[in-house]
Amino acid sequence: MGIKTGTRITFWGVRGSIPTPGLGTVRYGGNTTCVEVRCGSDIIILDAGTGLRKLGISLLNEFKSRPLNLTLLLSHTHWDHIQGLPFFAPIYESRCRLRILGSEGARKGLTAALTGQMESTYFPVPFSKLPSNIEIEELKDFSFAIGPVLVRAHRANHPGVTVGYRLFTPDGIVAFFPDTEPLKGGDDRDMLDFVSGVDVLILDSQYDRKEYVKHVGWGHGCVDDSVALALKAGVKKLILFHHDPDHDDKRLDAFVKYARSLVKKAKGTLKVEAAREGMTIELGGKSGK
Repeated sequence: MGIKTGTRITFWGVRGSIPTPGLGTVRYGGNTTCVEVRCGSDIIILDAGTGLRKLGISLLNEFKSRPLNLTLLLSHTHWDHIQGLPFFAPIYESRCRLRILGSEGARKGLTAALTGQMESTYFPVPFSKLPSNIEIEELKDFSFAIGPVLVRAHRANHPGVTVGYRLFTPDGIVAFFPDTEPLKGGDDRDMLDFVSGVDVLILDSQYDRKEYVKHVGWGHGCVDDSVALALKAGVKKLILFHHDPDHDDKRLDAFVKYARSLVKKAKGTLKVEAAREGMTIELGGKSGK
């Protein structure tokens, strides 16, 4: 199978906090955060939640015996964003080269945060025994390139050291903020500037307004503020993301309906969807399954 050209976004994990398998989450999915951005021959992975496991299987099936060069951008090292890494099949293959970039982990740094979860207390295979070539780098420059994609990082409003990313691809711009708490009404000048005019904004929208009142300061957003931010920033498509573990498919359907009603009330042209596992977006094209 040849490598496709153009830029394609694929959602492998869309949930926040903890995996939620079960009948109530079948349509949207229960795996934690993981998004693939494929730009020509470059494969960029956004976060390493449990959705990373299925992505790894898919990549090995696609590339077979060919070398596999990957870049993983981490927003932060909270467990729901890194817990898929030990189960990512390509890291057990010598033909895989994985470059991991992220902000500093808590206390001992990014490397300690990632390798610590593979110590014998938690996992049977130590990181030091992996046959793949893995490079772990803490972000020192918040602007860098991955092949033809220019990447910028920006601090998120979330406990710990957390960032979001803006990816300038040849086919459009993607912004990824899986864990952040936008200011009420989207009135955050720095954030507005950072996501201004993006084609696709993947944004933490974990709560409705009533739930959010009980969780102010937890570092997660609500649908009202996500829509307000996207409208003010001139975003083309908003993807509601980091779904709460207690929200089933019907609840997420209601989130989408409500978000679209806010756009209609504002007489905006913003398109809104909730992230679903397996959903793809072709930049410059249309969404698909």
